Amino acid sequence: MNAPLNADRLAGLCRTAAQGIQFEVVASTGSTNADLRDRLPGLAQPVLRAAESQTAGRGRAGRSWLDAQGDSLSFSLAWYFSGDMRQVSGLSLVTGVLVAETMRAQGWEAGLKWPNDLMLNGHKLGGILIETVSARPGTWAIIGIGINVHPNPERDAAAGTETASLAPSGVDRNVLLASLVNGLAEGLPLFDAQGLTPFVPRWQALHAYAGEAVDLIDRGRLMQQGIARGIDDMGCLLLDTRAGRIAVLAGDISLRKQTPPETSHALAD
Repeated sequence: MNAPLNADRLAGLCRTAAQGIQFEVVASTGSTNADLRDRLPGLAQPVLRAAESQTAGRGRAGRSWLDAQGDSLSFSLAWYFSGDMRQVSGLSLVTGVLVAETMRAQGWEAGLKWPNDLMLNGHKLGGILIETVSARPGTWAIIGIGINVHPNPERDAAAGTETASLAPSGVDRNVLLASLVNGLAEGLPLFDAQGLTPFVPRWQALHAYAGEAVDLIDRGRLMQQGIARGIDDMGCLLLDTRAGRIAVLAGDISLRKQTPPETSHALAD
């Protein structure tokens, strides 16, 4: 099933918390994040903008997010938070929790890789890109999400890692997208009120690399090795190294499982 996305159908599938969102669907655009960022000064309500294809989509660290007509879910949600930009610093982790929990409720065993990758069967299923703009008071955030629905060799090659997709199972993208928006609309107010803390144990339960030996890579250079232990209340990755536990702040760092596996045994001893 690969029916086109439809704004009216999406709005009709919304639960109460999401009924104030304005839905937009376009056949093609450069970037849904960029579209909404340009409009932030004039927004009076949350806006969800989805595209069947993006020609200039971006992932983390400036990487391209390539997709073709109907092979992904590519969308952005503009959402207002009452706190300043420092208070929304854990938003990518919270978004990951809300998306992965929703997908699990739909039957996919989604997991999370710090700081913002969605995982399925050990491979990358999608990613999250957050952009924030001070609104004084408060902050507008643009929550960009891309999820692989069907395989796409060009997109998957650009990811730089092994990828997963939801196909070949039948996927009604309108139902899936509406479910994701409902989950976000119901969960984001809790983050606005209480911050990252109530989401930390939920993130830990979805941690795809929990207890695994990992490498931290910065622009192709090995920066650190250790056992991934989850996140702290600030959203930093907790890593047990030979020198002790450290907290790693997200930046342009990539997290990868170590090879060979015997390294994991040595560090775990």
